[in-house]
Amino acid sequence: MFQKLSSNLREDNLLRRVVSNSLHLFSNNTIALALSVLQGALVTRLLGPSGFGLLGIIMFYASTVNSIFSFRMSELVVRYGGEYLEKGEKNKASALMKAASLTELLVSVLAFIIVALTAFWAEGNIAKTSGIAWMFTIYAIGLLANFNVETATGVLQVTDRIKWQGRINLMQSIVTTIVIIAAFFFNGAFETILFAYLLSKTILGLGMFIAAQVQLKRVLGDGWWRESFSAIAEWRELIRFAVSSNVSATIIKIFRESEILWVGFFLTTEAAGYYRVAYTLAGFLAIVSDPFIATTFPEINRLVVQSAWARLKDFLRKVTSLSLAYNFAIAIGFVLFGQWLIRIYSNESFIPAYPALIALVIGLAFNYTLFWNRPLLLSLGLPEFPIKVTLIVGLIKIALAFVLVPQYGIVAAGALLSFYYIASVGIMAWRGRTEIFNRQAREERQGL
Repeated sequence: MFQKLSSNLREDNLLRRVVSNSLHLFSNNTIALALSVLQGALVTRLLGPSGFGLLGIIMFYASTVNSIFSFRMSELVVRYGGEYLEKGEKNKASALMKAASLTELLVSVLAFIIVALTAFWAEGNIAKTSGIAWMFTIYAIGLLANFNVETATGVLQVTDRIKWQGRINLMQSIVTTIVIIAAFFFNGAFETILFAYLLSKTILGLGMFIAAQVQLKRVLGDGWWRESFSAIAEWRELIRFAVSSNVSATIIKIFRESEILWVGFFLTTEAAGYYRVAYTLAGFLAIVSDPFIATTFPEINRLVVQSAWARLKDFLRKVTSLSLAYNFAIAIGFVLFGQWLIRIYSNESFIPAYPALIALVIGLAFNYTLFWNRPLLLSLGLPEFPIKVTLIVGLIKIALAFVLVPQYGIVAAGALLSFYYIASVGIMAWRGRTEIFNRQAREERQGL
């Protein structure tokens, strides 16, 4: 299999470009990963399971509220901004970028207000710790600093400068690590660690904004932001796409990316601490996969715009083979060395996280092998299908959680998340592939 993959890389210019761009992100993310491991090792030892779980609840609460209102502007920018730039329609691209930026800014302000208003509710029902409501509000300032991150991510993707995101991510990791090391050696308080992660979000948000502005000026010109919204006639289609992305993002956040909050709700902050260690370590699968996702989405979109169906099928087959190879290898590594990794990342007291870690790795490895499932459907103009699938599977997952998690703890939580990944990703990947074959066959009939 590895010989075939090597041959594909030599012979396929598109695949080689995707892998090259991914490696730029991966190299920076690898250093950031090492720093993240160091951060985790220090923070878990400084705060213990309960404190580590509480920190995760505060951080994830803000991001969850933001996702409820978020329109995932990066996807809108890649889907339509990429198409406009591909066709040379810079006026439309300018209007779209301005609309995306302003919308994301309004969403960030709204999310901050909601977090501030519900902080006392979160304190009593999720964190179950008195006197910490103000921490939810303070950390939510990071939402204001990230007022343009989604749009900026899409801009860097369509302008082939996604590697800049890796550099900014590395920069914020270095600063965060310095603050956490100081807190560890000088016996810093919980609030100091929270400030370190708030600083991290601020650096990322402002750094991405500046990088995107540089690219917009380069590609669209100095006065791109003056372009009238009337340059785009198909606003209804764009709004439909953005709303569907918002609904999809909300569903994903509630059912897939708010696990720490659900564990805190069903169990305790200590259980949330164990689960967060398992979730964080399993998430290291994303270190390799996320750069691949960021670089393949624009390529998938270009091939769909060009109706290059045979080329698209070949591309998906090759990237799936490549992702399967490294995800399988990493998953086996977790099974064999998972307990050792937990001891390094935290300490002996976090070993109860190992069964949940294995349960999570199964689903995440499957998800990252077929990582192209949702981007493909978006590029094909089928944004509603992921909503239906993730909503149905997510509701089943939550219903089972009320029965299983209180009884079987964090292992049940990990197993249910894996079920969610396998069921939803499998169905969406099948639907995308079927649509490609159908469109190719239809165009071949029309050409006869």
